[in-house]
Amino acid sequence: MRALGSKKEKPFQSISWHLLTAIFVFAKVRVKYYSYPTSSFRLENRFIDEPRKLKVAVIGAGMAGVTAGVLLPVKVPSIDLVIYEKNDDIGGTWFENIYPGVRCDIPAHVYQSTFSPNTQWSEIFAQGSEIRDYWQAVAKKYDVHRYLRLGHQVEDVAWDDSKSIWRLTIRNLKTGETLVEEKDFVLTAIGRFNAWHLPEYPGMSEYKGILRHASHWDPSFDLNGKNVAVIGNGASGIQLVANIQRSVKQLDHYARHPTWIAASWAGDERTFEPQPYSEEQKQSFEDPETYLNFRKELEDKYWRRFAVFFKGSKENAESRDRFVQTLKERISKKPELLKHLIPDFSPNCRRLTPGPGYLEAITQDNVAYITTPIKRFTEPGIETVDGVIRDVDAVFCATGANVDMAPPFSIRAHGLDLKTAWKADGEFGFPYTYLGQATPGFPNLFFVHGPHGTGPSGTVPHSVEVQLTYFAKVLRKVSREGIMTITPSRKATDDFIQYCDAFFNTTVLSENCSSWYNGGRPGSRIHGVWPGSAGHVTIVRQNPRWEDWEYEYLSDSGNRFAWYFGNGWTKKEKDPESDMTPYLKLPGAVDLRDLHESWWDLP
Repeated sequence: MRALGSKKEKPFQSISWHLLTAIFVFAKVRVKYYSYPTSSFRLENRFIDEPRKLKVAVIGAGMAGVTAGVLLPVKVPSIDLVIYEKNDDIGGTWFENIYPGVRCDIPAHVYQSTFSPNTQWSEIFAQGSEIRDYWQAVAKKYDVHRYLRLGHQVEDVAWDDSKSIWRLTIRNLKTGETLVEEKDFVLTAIGRFNAWHLPEYPGMSEYKGILRHASHWDPSFDLNGKNVAVIGNGASGIQLVANIQRSVKQLDHYARHPTWIAASWAGDERTFEPQPYSEEQKQSFEDPETYLNFRKELEDKYWRRFAVFFKGSKENAESRDRFVQTLKERISKKPELLKHLIPDFSPNCRRLTPGPGYLEAITQDNVAYITTPIKRFTEPGIETVDGVIRDVDAVFCATGANVDMAPPFSIRAHGLDLKTAWKADGEFGFPYTYLGQATPGFPNLFFVHGPHGTGPSGTVPHSVEVQLTYFAKVLRKVSREGIMTITPSRKATDDFIQYCDAFFNTTVLSENCSSWYNGGRPGSRIHGVWPGSAGHVTIVRQNPRWEDWEYEYLSDSGNRFAWYFGNGWTKKEKDPESDMTPYLKLPGAVDLRDLHESWWDLP
């Protein structure tokens, strides 16, 4: 046997040495290959759950503006909100319109917010002053006044591309002072019928009597014994004629085109006399379950009248027969008027107008129903194209408002102004929008209850609430993810317009009538309502299609996650008192349909 450590062992020792050397070299190569990459990227020292403060302006404090003042502050953390309102108080059209007979043409229990119902409406179809009082009460209840700037009229809105902000020029109507303020986002809530205007006839400046728009009513004017003229047979004209006919000596009613007079919108019959709720009814509404059942049954009808809008539908034909029969019955005193009152378009091409007392009023001996076009105004009255001159003490123009939906002030960005671009002869020629909510080329600008604002069915308050919830989701994303600007893509917008054209061609809205649906231009694109039912638009607005938007980010690095991800921490987990397990609840309190979907309920 060989002794240990003899020379015979050296070759093995040599092999071991070479093997160790090879392993070491290989290991060095492997370490170098797997070394962690260096980065020139610098982390933002912020927590992911600290959204940036957004300076947001809402223009208008009618129903939509008040609802924005309630919902946005609770849905958008760290929002810096200001609501500009040109009037001395809130209420929008219900604050401004005080002409005789002004009231809602759908039940008041339908025309209110979903979250703050009034169980004690005095009448089924509330007068304008009661509706105004309701929305003012909602504003007070939710302290909307802390965001309000009353008596402040927005005169110009301009995009500063270098700073990525909107610059608003605002006039304080009480002091005359002009202010310039900068905002990250602007939401217009100016209403559909807020910018009233007088018609343009030759000689109007020569007329010596009282000349007023119905929306600019003078309550001090005494109608008794006067000869007056009412121009226009839209909703306000119909209400005005019905309510002043009994007071005036002579009423000349100028109506260029016939319109369908409906007894009701969804089966809730209107009468000229007030339709008050009994004390017993109002008392029963104090029981929450009773009132909820009443309200659901009433409002349900307004979601189920969509079929009447389609060409050739049985529902539309039946409504026509019903309206014609109602006309015949209510003008029996002057049947010769029938040929002037039946339109050549289908019901619902124009918005239906329940007109309690109107048809009866125009058959009275002191009313002249005039379809001959107006030629000019004279000093004492109005001359029609047939040469007849009618002298009147006052002319009230119920000639509508800014139905093309172009804003009454400039909104300028990238060389375009929506005030002119949306006009018939402008760059777009109609309200060119993505889903009725934003326009390509105009970053950080949203329209509340504007073009395509509501479905032809459903209710306006619900639609406004859903739309504002959509905008809240957009604002949360922007503030949370470090997005500087968000703008709808032109391709997504063009696809929406293409869909609108195809859809509206199947409906009576595209027939040859003039309405605020088409901007007062028969045959023009429909932009007054959504291309689908109220249920349809509710689903569309439930979740934003983020792929339809274009983004610019706050970080100079160009990295979309830089500002958003911050330093990798949440502020909440640094707080030892915070609840890091809000997802753990009693089993009975868990609804799997919205499990882990509440945006505010995170670790």
